[in-house]
Amino acid sequence: MRFIFSAVFCLLLSFAVFAQYNNKQIAEDFEATDLGGQSFSLGDFKGKVVLLSFWSTRCLICQSEIPKLNRLTEKYNGKDVVFIGLTTDNETKINAFLKKNPFNFRITPNSFGVLLKYADKDGAGNINMGYPAHYLINRQGEIELKKSGWDKTAAIDAQISRLLSSR
Repeated sequence: MRFIFSAVFCLLLSFAVFAQYNNKQIAEDFEATDLGGQSFSLGDFKGKVVLLSFWSTRCLICQSEIPKLNRLTEKYNGKDVVFIGLTTDNETKINAFLKKNPFNFRITPNSFGVLLKYADKDGAGNINMGYPAHYLINRQGEIELKKSGWDKTAAIDAQISRLLSSR
């Protein structure tokens, strides 16, 4: 009897683990225009790893993270990785900021609509997102990693490397 109970328990546990493993959230598609005037959609990058980073020119943590994020773009240059920096700031503010703080991502201004698609919301429907906020999307369009706050580049780097090595 104990053996049967143990077998059933292990079977139920494996179903629970399997359900969690395959329960990845699909990244919501969006259309945007970058600082260079080029329009794109997230769907354009299907088959590539995509890092969406929400940031602001007023965010001191974001400013301190930019050099680390730039090193990631250099490390994965020429690989199937796309780096998109989304901000609700307008072009004038961003261009002035970027003259002093180069950011090697594909910068997308006026991205409040995209932020609304990705931000968590509290019970009252208010936006709950810390800056910087990073969403790493795998080749199938699923969110692999969701991190916000200071110094997340090591975790992002490890996940990008893992995603590139698995096909």
